[in-house]
Amino acid sequence: MTSPFPSPSLRGLMQDHPLLISSLIEHAARYHGDTEIVSRRTEGDIHRTDYAQVHARAKRVANALAGLSLSPSARVGTLAWNGYRHLELYYGVSGAGHVLHTLNPRLHADQLQWIIDHADDEVLCFDMTFLGLVQQVAPKVRCKHFIALCDENALPADTGIPRLMSYERWIADASPDLEWPVFDENAASSLCYTSGTTGNPKGVLFSHRSTVLHAMAAAMPDVMNVSARDTVLPVVPMFHVNAWGLPYTCTIVGARLVFPGGQLDGKSVYELFESEGVTFSAGVPTVWQMLLAHLDANGLKLTTMRRTVIGGSACPPAMMDRFRDIYGVTVNHAWGMTELSPLGSYGVLKAKHLALSPEAQRSVLLKQGRPQYGIQLKTSGDAGETLPTDGTTVGNLMARGPWVLQHYFKAEDDTVLDAEGFFGTGDVASLDADGFVHITDRTKDVIKSGGEWISTIDIENVAMAHQAVAMAACIGVPHPKWDERPLLVVVKKPNAVVTAAELLALYAGKVAKWQVPDDVQFVDAIPLGATGKMQKMKLRETFKDYLLPS
Repeated sequence: MTSPFPSPSLRGLMQDHPLLISSLIEHAARYHGDTEIVSRRTEGDIHRTDYAQVHARAKRVANALAGLSLSPSARVGTLAWNGYRHLELYYGVSGAGHVLHTLNPRLHADQLQWIIDHADDEVLCFDMTFLGLVQQVAPKVRCKHFIALCDENALPADTGIPRLMSYERWIADASPDLEWPVFDENAASSLCYTSGTTGNPKGVLFSHRSTVLHAMAAAMPDVMNVSARDTVLPVVPMFHVNAWGLPYTCTIVGARLVFPGGQLDGKSVYELFESEGVTFSAGVPTVWQMLLAHLDANGLKLTTMRRTVIGGSACPPAMMDRFRDIYGVTVNHAWGMTELSPLGSYGVLKAKHLALSPEAQRSVLLKQGRPQYGIQLKTSGDAGETLPTDGTTVGNLMARGPWVLQHYFKAEDDTVLDAEGFFGTGDVASLDADGFVHITDRTKDVIKSGGEWISTIDIENVAMAHQAVAMAACIGVPHPKWDERPLLVVVKKPNAVVTAAELLALYAGKVAKWQVPDDVQFVDAIPLGATGKMQKMKLRETFKDYLLPS
């Protein structure tokens, strides 16, 4: 449609500086240079550096990459935990105009091989934890340069990996003198692949502009609200959508960073929380289950932790209550996905909610939050029609904004946007007038029983409130009359005793009678994917021939 308004002809008279990732670390080094960055290294010790040193070493990384004669916008892969060396690569690679490609080490070697070659990675940097994995992959990929993130003396004599170099020797030979190059802010900066639960993973290619805007939005008071007064420990790995943008957001504001390395068990995370005075953290529910189990088993308290954001999958209400009531930690829900960089919404109250009862406030906070500036959400019906924002009508959740995917990498002819430019997230949700999102399911997980939808998340949350339940998943199984019915699959806590009848009794008065699971099955473990999410597809395969009780 032709606009009735003329295009503006008068340009503003302000300076034009592109939004580049290098400007973030440059700012932090200049104004927060002595702010500490603490890392638990794969070597086992605690390492301390600061923003000024990270900046200087990131420049060495950029110059070292120049010495490899890479292609323009070359992809540099990383197989690494959260740590200072990985942070240096975040800034050195993207700052030099190349593309940082964070790889998930929890994937199978064959999947990694496919992703590395699909991305055309020219360099692969890896923590020594993953030496065996790289030894499997290296002979099969086109990548030519391999960098082990360690000191020279930690490098084994014969690894079988061609031209392998140690990171410390590699950057020691490079100069720290560098003026960061200036280029188009829309240039590619980093690359992440989706978890690929169906078919091959898909590449999401972020730009400098999208990354900086996302980081600025995430820092705002109604989002992560991090500042130079915070000590932040990202439990979410730096290979999960760039640790939800925290390595960029914390750098913008000069927050003190604590990196946990690969030790994400409850005991290790708790020790860092206490010894380093962590105030804010972020992670998926499975990590927090381990932390809470450690706290409960040992009668421990959290003395400095005050806030955490939980994403990746829905936070069980019982977990939110335990954090708040027992440990004094505020839990904020966040929703997003790789294709959204990842933040789409964040759960904080508005002024009008402050007069509500604690129970009413809790109901608001149990939703997946509301969109921050930069994100627009809508729900649509099966015919593509936009649905009302009444807080009850459920539809396909759609998103658009400056850090939302337009095309998948190497698939520029795909059609992933609707006519209005909204991306289909694959989530089923309702929206209210304030924008609060209530995710009821993933499109592929929702159960349709007798023509009516059953939210698996609602079913799981009821079960998770039982003190004997460590993990719960709800899946649909075939039914001759109703097409499919809900089956609850439960992992019990160690030494806990609970029966199927006890769990099914929990649903009385909490959900409609026809939504109550038809049966409960206890298992030793529920399969988790590479990002810590439950793999319901595998559960459905396991129970495909299961006969529900008549």
